[in-house]
Amino acid sequence: MQTRLLKHLFDYNIVSNEQYGFRPSLNTDNATYQLIHEILYALNNKLQMGGIFCDLEKAFDCVNHKILLSKLKTYGITDNHYKLYKSYLVNRDQRTLVYDQMGNATTSTWAKVIHGVPQGSILGPLFFVLCINDLPMFMRVKSTPVLFADDTSVLILHSNLSDFMNKIQSIFTNLNEWFKNNLLLLNFYKTQFVHFTTRNTNQMEIIIDHDNKTIPICSSTKFLGITVHRTLSWRHHIDLVTKKLSTLCFLVRNIKPYLSFCILKMIYHSLLHSIMPYGIILHSIMPYGIIFWGKSPHSSEIFKVQKNGQSKK
Repeated sequence: MQTRLLKHLFDYNIVSNEQYGFRPSLNTDNATYQLIHEILYALNNKLQMGGIFCDLEKAFDCVNHKILLSKLKTYGITDNHYKLYKSYLVNRDQRTLVYDQMGNATTSTWAKVIHGVPQGSILGPLFFVLCINDLPMFMRVKSTPVLFADDTSVLILHSNLSDFMNKIQSIFTNLNEWFKNNLLLLNFYKTQFVHFTTRNTNQMEIIIDHDNKTIPICSSTKFLGITVHRTLSWRHHIDLVTKKLSTLCFLVRNIKPYLSFCILKMIYHSLLHSIMPYGIILHSIMPYGIIFWGKSPHSSEIFKVQKNGQSKK
C-alpha cells in the first residue's frame, strides 16, 4: 500500500516541495541546508529574519480521519484505492486497560477511533505528511515553510523592522487558523520563535500570541537534531555533542575490563562514532559543499573527545 501510494504521489508531483520527508534523495541534511541558506541570505543582506519552530500536540494521534480521507480524494486516490485506505483507517475500536498492584485489570468501554493513524505502521507518517501537505501552499506567499514529516518550521523575512514585527504576528495567526481548521493543535510551551541576528545586534522584545497564549522567544532551538543559534554560531551545538560524547566515553571506560575488543569496537561505532558525522558530511546533492558545523573553530573539541573514546576503546 505504501509503495503504490508513494508512486502515485511522485508520479503526479503531489508532495509539496517544502516537505523533505518521504521524497527521493532527500533527508534531514537537505532540510537543514535550506533553513541555514535562508538565514544566511537574510543576514548577508541585512534583512530581518525570524523562525517559528512548531511543536504539534500528539500530531499523529490527532489526524482526523474524515479530513485525511477528503484530502486523499483531492490527491486523486479514488474508487477502489480510496475504499482500501478508508477500510484501513475507519471502524477501529480501542479501550484502556490498567492493572492494579494485585494484578487485577480495569478496562474502559470500547470506543470508535475517529482520530489518529495506526501506531507503528509505515503508513502512519506518510498519512500525516499528506494531512499537512497543503500547509506550505497556505503559508508560502508570506513566509518560507521548511517541513520534515511532523517537524514544521516557518521562516519570516522582511526589510523593515516594524513591518517585520507585524508580519510575524499575522503569519502566526494564519498558522493557528490552519491548524484549527485541520483539527491540529500547537503546543504553545514547546513552540519557539528565534530572531536571527548578527553577533553585535541586541535581541528585541517580541511578543507572539494567539488566544491569550504566547510562545517563548529563544536564542537557540533544536532543528532535526542540530542546535541552531540565533547568530548561527555552532558553539552551543558542539557543547551539547561534546557533553554527550564525554558521557559515552565514561561508559566505555567503565565497561572496558569486562568486554572483548570486538564488542568494545562495536559499542564505540554504534554510540560514539555514529553521533559525530551528523551535520558535517559533504554530500553530492549539496553542490556548494555546505557543511553545517564541521568548519567551526570549536569543532576540534569534538575530535579530541573522539580520540579519547578511541583510546578508552
